[in-house]
Amino acid sequence: MAPPIKRRAAANDAPPSKKPHTKAAAGSSARDTKDKKLRGELRRREQQFRSSAAAVRDSEQLRGEVGGFLEAEGELERTYKVTQRELARNVDVAAARQSWSLPLTEAAPYAVRYSRNGRHLLLAGQRGHLAMLDALRTDVVMELNLGESLHDACFLHNETLLATAQEKYVYIYDSSGAEIHCIRQHIEPHRLQFLPYHFLLASIGNAGWLKYHDVSVGTLVAEHRTKLGACNCMAQNPQNAVVQLGHANGVVTMWTPAMSTPLVRMLCHRGPVLALAIDQQGQYMASSGLDGQLKVWDLRTYKVLHSYTPPTPAMSLDISQRGLLAVGCASRVQMWKDSLGTKSRKPYLECAVPSGAQTHAVQFRPFEDSLVFGHSRGVNSVVVPGAGEPNYDAFEANPFQSRQQRREAEVVSLLDKLAPETIALSSVVGTVDRAPAELIREQRELSEEANAEKGERVQKERRKMRGRSKLAVKLKRKRKNVIDAQTLQLRRKLDEEKHQKQESAEAKGQNETPVALRRFTTASK
Repeated sequence: MAPPIKRRAAANDAPPSKKPHTKAAAGSSARDTKDKKLRGELRRREQQFRSSAAAVRDSEQLRGEVGGFLEAEGELERTYKVTQRELARNVDVAAARQSWSLPLTEAAPYAVRYSRNGRHLLLAGQRGHLAMLDALRTDVVMELNLGESLHDACFLHNETLLATAQEKYVYIYDSSGAEIHCIRQHIEPHRLQFLPYHFLLASIGNAGWLKYHDVSVGTLVAEHRTKLGACNCMAQNPQNAVVQLGHANGVVTMWTPAMSTPLVRMLCHRGPVLALAIDQQGQYMASSGLDGQLKVWDLRTYKVLHSYTPPTPAMSLDISQRGLLAVGCASRVQMWKDSLGTKSRKPYLECAVPSGAQTHAVQFRPFEDSLVFGHSRGVNSVVVPGAGEPNYDAFEANPFQSRQQRREAEVVSLLDKLAPETIALSSVVGTVDRAPAELIREQRELSEEANAEKGERVQKERRKMRGRSKLAVKLKRKRKNVIDAQTLQLRRKLDEEKHQKQESAEAKGQNETPVALRRFTTASK
């Protein structure tokens, strides 16, 4: 029998340890050594090891999740040929539950709108059917039949309140379906947008008036006449809260409450604008028109980057949190990946709507890999890998918030509400002023001086009664302290007359005989 093969010592193998000479080197802690200096060094090392282990533990807990996309194995495989059944079989149970279908033909077509945290879904049927679903538990929260046409619906600051654009006015309902308020200033609305950081509800309708309503105090902030006729296309820039409108002449306009004229006018299409979508960073805008073109614009330069030609004119557009573009055509829904900064050659995923149906609205679910679209036969939801942001900020939008957290978030958002005047193309809210400290101090002093001068109280005249406050008396009192050329000439004349009188009086006093000596003058005569 051959002897066992001895393993060669590798270059990185540690040398055999020598027998410790001291008890401190072989001890388990610093308390076992008698050397004071060595004991302090060992204690510092142990403290460093404990802090390093705690830092590693915290980094593992705070490590963000990485979102993954669907990738093809070979050059001949196409991701848009993967069906929803194949995706449902190969994803986890929670993601597979995002693929569902609701056949609703009586009130179709449907407009769909998710809440900011993606927890609740709002379905607005064009024939008056309104429903709110809990997307996490997949159950119905509220359902109404309004009895009139319903054009659009959106959530307000949270899922407890929602606004609807009905046939004549804008109505506000709560989560139980009770009507809270009817806003009669918004006449014949078609589209709604809610600005969460300003608590403003914006609407555009058949009359062509863009109106902003502050829902926190219930007042109409601004109303602008677009002068471009009826409008059926509206979008909001999440970065600066600028509202963008698409008109029938192919022009896209950008509006703020403080300006009665559009900030920017862009000629985007040769026909009516059908849909608009803006990414989360506010850098790119996608627009579709009746001319059959789908264009991607750079909002920093207001120039077109590239264009696509869908099979039919896109009726609805949406951009996910991670940059996927959803295009709702007549009989299909396409999802494009990396199509904003660069031009894509083929779609990422593609889904067919039920036979004979026409797509009406599409929207990605926040913080989830799913897309919901409403069509003329109901509502469908499909799985889109890599669409949602995997890491969410609980202070901004929490999909799993409790009632107490929702109430606290509502109070904080009301306290941090921004004024309508802060809406601008280049917003300075949340940015850092990198100017030198001396320049900032000088500007602050100038602004304080200007405010102090502006804040000085103007002393008002007291109103006197019984004929003392007549117009002539007021004018005379006002002219009392006014010094002009005529006043100076009159004062000079009065001074001269007074001086002449004094001289004549002095001369007369010298010529006259005193009264006590007059009797002697008479006797001598």
